[in-house]
Amino acid sequence: MVLWVFGYGSLVWNPGFNFDEKVIGFIKDYKRVFDLACIDHRGTPEHPARTCTLEYKEGAVCWGVAYCVTSGIEKEREAMEYLERRECEYDKKASVDFYKEGDDLQPAVTGVTLFISTPDKLANRYYLGPAPLNEMARTIATANGPCGNNRDYLFSLEKAMFHIGHKDDYVIKLANEVRRVLGVLKDKKALGTRLAMIKPKLPLIQLVPLQEAAVMDSR
Repeated sequence: MVLWVFGYGSLVWNPGFNFDEKVIGFIKDYKRVFDLACIDHRGTPEHPARTCTLEYKEGAVCWGVAYCVTSGIEKEREAMEYLERRECEYDKKASVDFYKEGDDLQPAVTGVTLFISTPDKLANRYYLGPAPLNEMARTIATANGPCGNNRDYLFSLEKAMFHIGHKDDYVIKLANEVRRVLGVLKDKKALGTRLAMIKPKLPLIQLVPLQEAAVMDSR
């Protein structure tokens, strides 16, 4: 048995497990969306991060990296156990065809494992669903977790897709909106600092104790 796993999020630049082969390519009929909550890596239960999952869309193409483990059943088991712990927010595994660049008709590999989430908040408690771009950007700009902040996840994915030669327009659009939000937050912080520095100082008022009133005897 040979294990193939398709990476489309952080697995593109940080697989985290031992593999024997790495191939750049794509799968069909799926597109990236940032509709999945992360509460233990890039976010917290109180402030979940938004991370990448896939949404079915006929005719879409999603580029990424396929990893192959061929060094024995034990290595395959170790890789899968690691991935199931890491990808715990994803409640489904799919089996897909994987294509290499230059041949979109004949799959290079069939039966490639894909971690995805059910697009249903009742079926998967980590599923956040879609949101307006500016709302998602505010979440990603401010969420933090034990493994780092949410925005670095997005920026790393943007960079990784550029390095494999297949930029994702949606990722770029979202990353640019996050940068805009970060710029606004930075300007507000700087303005608050300046206002605090120029806040007028009130003059000190010296309090003088009142003289004790004389008691007059009216008798």
